[in-house]
Amino acid sequence: MLEILLPIIGFIIGTVAAMTGIGGGAFIVPTLTILYGFAPANAVGTSLTCIVFTAVAATINYWRQRRIFFKTGLIMAVLTAPGALLGAYITTVLSPDQLGSAFAVFIMLIAIRLIFSHNPLTKRKTTSKPRIEKKTLGSDNEVIAAKKTLGIGMFLGFFGGIAAGLFGLGGGVLVVPIMTLAMGMPIHAATATSMFTMVFTTASGVTQHYFANHVNFEYALLLAVGTVLGAQLGAHWSRRISGNNLRRILAVVLVIVAVQMFLKYAGVDLLKLFFG
Repeated sequence: MLEILLPIIGFIIGTVAAMTGIGGGAFIVPTLTILYGFAPANAVGTSLTCIVFTAVAATINYWRQRRIFFKTGLIMAVLTAPGALLGAYITTVLSPDQLGSAFAVFIMLIAIRLIFSHNPLTKRKTTSKPRIEKKTLGSDNEVIAAKKTLGIGMFLGFFGGIAAGLFGLGGGVLVVPIMTLAMGMPIHAATATSMFTMVFTTASGVTQHYFANHVNFEYALLLAVGTVLGAQLGAHWSRRISGNNLRRILAVVLVIVAVQMFLKYAGVDLLKLFFG
């Protein structure tokens, strides 16, 4: 009966994912493991399959807004896609407890990054941000011409791909910071370009997960019905709504999910812990 809720859950996740660029896997994987009893590897493979549809839908919307740096996105995909293959392969080696615990630690790190990305130190960067955006916004060629930062971005992008394949994420949770901090791209262009790169990254990871029998296509498609619609709404709202409060709320939710998953795969029974 809970399967009926999957499109609704997917819609909420798709909206948030497209607005923030962090990818929906940070929520899909815990949902499938905690609510639907999926093994971690199967949750990761199914999540990644769903995110393929989300990434395509968001990319179409961002393309209409002319916010995607297509050349940069394709160059990044050269290393994120192989990274996703490697990450997906690693899931076949780890035990369910190891993979579940590793995922919990990873999303806890995501939450910490979201929290501290709004500390007072970020205000000192606002004076230079307009200058960076004016220089790079709408110019794929200028990002590519900065060969040193592009090389650093590609190198780091490989690890973003590994995270995508290993944890069922779209990769945006790492690719967006890489594009903004290491490559100097404006945040709105980075979010849109990350979604475009995500199409190749997730498709690559899904291939490996499919051959490892980690994909439940029925659940992936039910979630995708919602995430595709949510991605359109999230992409539309991303220009209109400040992400500060949203990211703080997301950080709190991710901390709760991370603790819950870690305790589950560490063998801690919460009912026994609190009620003996």
